[in-house]
Amino acid sequence: MHYLSNYGSATLVELANYQSVEKPTITRTITRLEELGYVEHVPSKDRREKRMQLTELGTKLYSDVRVTIDQYEQDILKGITEEEQLVAIRIMSEIRNNIIE
Repeated sequence: MHYLSNYGSATLVELANYQSVEKPTITRTITRLEELGYVEHVPSKDRREKRMQLTELGTKLYSDVRVTIDQYEQDILKGITEEEQLVAIRIMSEIRNNIIE
């Protein structure tokens, strides 16, 4: 939902790559989100491609949840400077890259 909210519609392959998971995992998740009415299929020129986007309900849910997440992030990052946060993000990115190589 984060990806779709921030980057617009996406294919299942794009979502799988973003999450660093296999396509069947994304397919199951998207199917469930579709059943709940949070995402919908967007017609595409290529019939083999399944492009998804957030529905109005999905956008509202994401916005509501985002408020809670933002508050939580502020609470857990109290006392940590922006510079320290950027260093931590850089280090975590390097660790992630080492894991997936």
